[in-house]
Amino acid sequence: MQHIKLFLCLLPSLIGFKVWSNTDQRPNVFFCYGNVNPIEIKGFEYVILESKNFNPSDIKKVKSLNGKVLAYISLGEVNSQSNLFKNLKNITLGKNENWDSYYLDLKSDSTSQVLFSEIDKMLSDGYDGLFLDNIDNYTSFGPQKDQKAEIVAFIEKLKNKYPQHFILQNAGIELLDDTHNFVNGVVVESVASNYTFEDNNYKLREKNDYEAYIKKLNLLHKKYKFPIILVEYANSEALYKDIQKRVLKTKFLYFIGTIDLQGIPSFIK
Repeated sequence: MQHIKLFLCLLPSLIGFKVWSNTDQRPNVFFCYGNVNPIEIKGFEYVILESKNFNPSDIKKVKSLNGKVLAYISLGEVNSQSNLFKNLKNITLGKNENWDSYYLDLKSDSTSQVLFSEIDKMLSDGYDGLFLDNIDNYTSFGPQKDQKAEIVAFIEKLKNKYPQHFILQNAGIELLDDTHNFVNGVVVESVASNYTFEDNNYKLREKNDYEAYIKKLNLLHKKYKFPIILVEYANSEALYKDIQKRVLKTKFLYFIGTIDLQGIPSFIK
């Protein structure tokens, strides 16, 4: 899941707002990398935001209306529009044309220093934790598959430094045997849906593929016993409802939005 691109049902202690369960017919997780009025974000168990769009006062408001509020950071790529780009552009490994982003080199000490400096700043603003994007880059078919040891070591160091913070891993389920002790949940994208970049096409995943995917996630849920969150993509109310019909039958928390994740989808307003 790039910007501009969670297993068990762990329920935080939520006071002062309504917790939306699956039976409420409304997503219980919210992802947004755009600039949204903080008071419009309410009633979610998990909120994931792009930190550059929110100040500490904003985060305090969002936390008062929701459960855990997490800051986005990519550990696999840096976008050309990111404020980190100037410090990382000369030590990247190539370009992801889908997102105008560049692959990070975790073998470089400089990369880790830049990332940890940014993480320190974000968490000082009051976030409950972090959403770690692009972890699948380090799996068998990813562009940084030769840096598996480095990403695992980075996440371990992160958890050791911030043991009380909630760490949410995006994708990379192949690495869970190595990372599960250092993260508190996992996000899996496009399980019920199947967006394709080549033709910018939003659609449902084939039924047999979807059912096999859910079976796999249920096994992982049973093994690791922490939250799985499904993130799905839709561009019409009809597709939204078809996706929701599927995910409401699962045990998992979920979010459904458009691929850019830049605002509050009209479907959940």
